[in-house]
Amino acid sequence: MAGAKSEVIYLGDKDLNRNRHRDRDQSPEREIKILFFDLTHYNRTTQFLLCCGGVFALYLVYGYMQELIFTLEGFRPYGWYLTLVQFAYYTAFGYIERSVERTTVPRCIPLRTYALLAFLTLGTMGLSNSSVGYLNYPTQVIFKCCKLIPVLIGSVLIQGKKHGPMDFFAATAMCLGLILFTLADSQVQPDFNRFGVFLISLALLCDAAIGNVQEKAMREHRAPNNEVVIYSYGIGFVYLAVIMLLSGHLVQGVAFCARYPMETYGYAFLFSLTGYLGIQIVLTLVRTCGAPLAATVTTARKAVTIALSFVFFSKPFTIQYLWSGLIVVFGIYLNVYSKRSKLTFADLGRMASTVYRRVLRLPPAKDGGSRTSLLEV
Repeated sequence: MAGAKSEVIYLGDKDLNRNRHRDRDQSPEREIKILFFDLTHYNRTTQFLLCCGGVFALYLVYGYMQELIFTLEGFRPYGWYLTLVQFAYYTAFGYIERSVERTTVPRCIPLRTYALLAFLTLGTMGLSNSSVGYLNYPTQVIFKCCKLIPVLIGSVLIQGKKHGPMDFFAATAMCLGLILFTLADSQVQPDFNRFGVFLISLALLCDAAIGNVQEKAMREHRAPNNEVVIYSYGIGFVYLAVIMLLSGHLVQGVAFCARYPMETYGYAFLFSLTGYLGIQIVLTLVRTCGAPLAATVTTARKAVTIALSFVFFSKPFTIQYLWSGLIVVFGIYLNVYSKRSKLTFADLGRMASTVYRRVLRLPPAKDGGSRTSLLEV
């Protein structure tokens, strides 16, 4: 496990994997760690609350620094270079953490899985960073608030999960709120750019896959968080560096940031540090609670980020922002409620049948006596 010294004996890949899985299966409980803090001995509720507090604190600073960087005049075209710097910081932080812990556990997840994770991570973070240059920041955040929609679809397609009607009601409410918020932004922003909507929409499509791929890989291979970070962002850094070098954007980004080192690399360090720590907590949430609930927590903190954005950065405001944002929050509530609700589509069908029979004054169904009476109550 992460943080434990172990002696590796190379008996061949099959023997090594067999011994690794046997040792893990014999352990009484899985180790849950965030950096150097061991949460294994806390109950599930305490683990969840600690993770939620960390997500809110760190990502509020993360969002503030991200918007602050883009207030630098002329930085708008360099969103992808910011992503490259961010990936470099994340990889360095991961290696530092792994060195301090003196982890000698061999890589758990196959490289081809990391290659896919790196591509998806590059898409979601690069496109998201670039969209800030074209969209009002609250609009970019409200789009990311609705990432539960693609995550929900991805969990069905990738992991074969089944969801109840409340999950789909939540996704519908989020879609409606997102549409209204975007319409409001197009009315109050004279420089509203549809290309920004296109970029953030592509980022959401990457989000649809990345959380579920992470959850499936971490569940099957039980990889430590720092391993996931190092390989995902390290390979992603190589991808992006090659692309930017071939396109010529790498040299332009280096030249621009050299003129404003503190406003670019300095702010990017704080931006990346809080993001790295936040990723560690989100990965722990994914591991312990699943991708949809982790998406719900990160969505809730984005609602607070939107409010603070209007406080710290002057921008046009319309009351339609409030109503559409409340619809999105209602969708978040429905999603949280769905975790406790046992309502199924079959229950909805029986309820609809009961209402239909009452309206037409038909006798109750012969085979649904006890179930129908409970629903009527």
